[in-house]
Amino acid sequence: MLDTRFPRIVGDVGNAASYDFPVIFRKMEGIGSADAVAAHPDRARVLAALKANAEALAAEGVVGLGTSCGFLALYQDDLAAVSPVPVATSALLHIKGLKDRKAGVITASAKNLTPGHLAAVGAPVDTPVIGLPEGSSFAGTFLRNGLTLDREAVEREVVAAGRDLLERYPDVDTVVLECTNLPPYKPALEQALGLPVLDVLDLLKDFYREVSARR
Repeated sequence: MLDTRFPRIVGDVGNAASYDFPVIFRKMEGIGSADAVAAHPDRARVLAALKANAEALAAEGVVGLGTSCGFLALYQDDLAAVSPVPVATSALLHIKGLKDRKAGVITASAKNLTPGHLAAVGAPVDTPVIGLPEGSSFAGTFLRNGLTLDREAVEREVVAAGRDLLERYPDVDTVVLECTNLPPYKPALEQALGLPVLDVLDLLKDFYREVSARR
């Protein structure tokens, strides 16, 4: 988990009620949204925090690791190499499995989501991406670590981003939500767009089933 203070409603990756299987949360002290949502993060510092948490969580008996930020896709291979248990860092991992479909991404920050983030999880680097506005209610809460959440405003912003995505890229037939704070708005987005939407909770549900079966 990133070190944040913003509200985590049901559907958010950081709310235990979002899952139908047991989860353990562990905070990466001092590593916040600005450290992760960056085009050029301090990779050594972030990876060290990820590694320390992976080791601690494995000692607590977890069967796999997820993260609370889709931008941590950048560390998928590096973290997997040092983690005692399997790793699924980001909803962006969905994209490489969409063989005959055209994915488009809604992200917390289009300017910071680089081709490197996509390549790190095997996604085409030209995958269409639309970001939530820098001055949005979403950004005020989740990128600037606000204490309040206007759920209705964020939902409108997410739906608007989805419509923008399809207007710019009409061949997109599947939407992937990079941001782990966006799953609460998935139903409204699917209804507005008429397309399937994949998020981090979908990823972790499948991941949990797979790693549990291996044991």
